[in-house]
Amino acid sequence: MSLGVPNVSPTSGSVPLSPVTPDAPLPEVCVCYLIATDSSGDRVLLGRKKFGLGEGNLVGPGGKLEPGETPAEAMVREIAEETSVRVNGEDLLPVGELSYFFAHKPAWSQKSWVFVCRVFDGEPRESAELSPEWFALDAIPTERMWHDARFWLADALAGRFVTARFDFGPDLRTVVASDHPAFDIAPPCGTAF
Repeated sequence: MSLGVPNVSPTSGSVPLSPVTPDAPLPEVCVCYLIATDSSGDRVLLGRKKFGLGEGNLVGPGGKLEPGETPAEAMVREIAEETSVRVNGEDLLPVGELSYFFAHKPAWSQKSWVFVCRVFDGEPRESAELSPEWFALDAIPTERMWHDARFWLADALAGRFVTARFDFGPDLRTVVASDHPAFDIAPPCGTAF
């Protein structure tokens, strides 16, 4: 699949970690981390999710791909809808292809295309979906995010492409298996680092 960004192709293949194997392709979503630089350094835009999957968590703007959309096209639309910020698809840097499996709630399983963007126009505004807030890049509160973020987010924000699979346990919040190399060395869920 083309990400809708020139000269970029995703890596493929996930190591099966649980018996969750969908009969059909996973629903596709996208997420973007907007990064701004000012006199205090680099900051990343996150938003408190107001409802739905991940309610209460800090997340990057994003959402489901509409039929016929590339991940980059969906990302441009989602950023505008959720934050009022405008981006061009050419300015999106693809930094991840993540697969999420929820054995105890298969409808939540999905593939996520991850982007970083440093070129955008406008100031983030609250929407029905997100309450945006800037965080210092070196002080991201990963304990307020989905559990998987602590394993891969730092690499993605540094522009390194991450491909990984995350299997969530019965609490639907905790990663219980992953092929990401940091999974074996990370502290337990709820532990800040």
